[in-house]
Amino acid sequence: MTTETIVRPETAGGVAPTPRARRRRPPGRYVVVAVLASLALVGALVAPAVLSLLTDTTAKDRVAADPPPSLFADATVRRVDSLTDPQQTRATALMQGWWSAHGTTADDAAFQRFLEATLPGPPTAAQRSREMAEVERLDQQRTAAGITAATWLEAHGKKDLWKLAAHDQAEYLSGTSGDDRKNAVDDLLSMTKTVADDLGTTYQMSAPYVLEPSLRPDHSVSPGDVCPCSYPSRHASAAAASRTFLAHFMPQRDSEYRWWQDQIDYSRIYMAGHVASDIAGGTLLGDMIGEYFVVTRGHADPSTFRT
Repeated sequence: MTTETIVRPETAGGVAPTPRARRRRPPGRYVVVAVLASLALVGALVAPAVLSLLTDTTAKDRVAADPPPSLFADATVRRVDSLTDPQQTRATALMQGWWSAHGTTADDAAFQRFLEATLPGPPTAAQRSREMAEVERLDQQRTAAGITAATWLEAHGKKDLWKLAAHDQAEYLSGTSGDDRKNAVDDLLSMTKTVADDLGTTYQMSAPYVLEPSLRPDHSVSPGDVCPCSYPSRHASAAAASRTFLAHFMPQRDSEYRWWQDQIDYSRIYMAGHVASDIAGGTLLGDMIGEYFVVTRGHADPSTFRT
């Protein structure tokens, strides 16, 4: 896999670009990738869902029943750090408005409204079009192993990996503190889903594979379809919020959480679910939510995040 630089997002608002004509893929490869992607999706997406319906499973059970395959190389996934690293500083700056107006008492409903009014919108159509070019390049480089890795991360990266990390931390806590830690992560993940979904509906930025259906032949896309909405990325939001929150309590594990965050974020671009600005926007949203939970659940002072 080559290591071209991921296109960095701008911050101005815009609309989704018109799909562009793409180089025709050789028929044989097209069929192979379609079959591999479909099989991977059945194994990694459907199986955990069926397991969850049939049994009262935990995140630990689901990951144990569907252990991770070989994932992406470290050097490959670190390419997304240029998208995610700057967001913590931006998040802390935006959060000053919340702390100034509301103090440190939890008010989840009001905070969700604040997030939806405060998160910057998606970039211009021209920038998003350049980001689509990166998705197209990765599409040409997909392998069976990469599809398997990305599909597993799609299935388990939204909740299971972070619930499992919270469970691991809880093992070191006494009394009800462990349950409090796990419950906080559950609430945090619920908030990332709600806000990301609301903003997705507001901005109506279609996923790359909707703009160019050939990027995901395993998905059914009809002419004129709008969405699934990709800005901001829910996976990226969940990863950033969970890492910010959990690393506050166990900073010695931050490098591990960062590795999982990189794997998850990269996989979403690799499989044409998102462009770079979706990942950056989701990370900014998640960092804000993570900071809010560290202060309101972890009872930290907001100055913890100031540099």
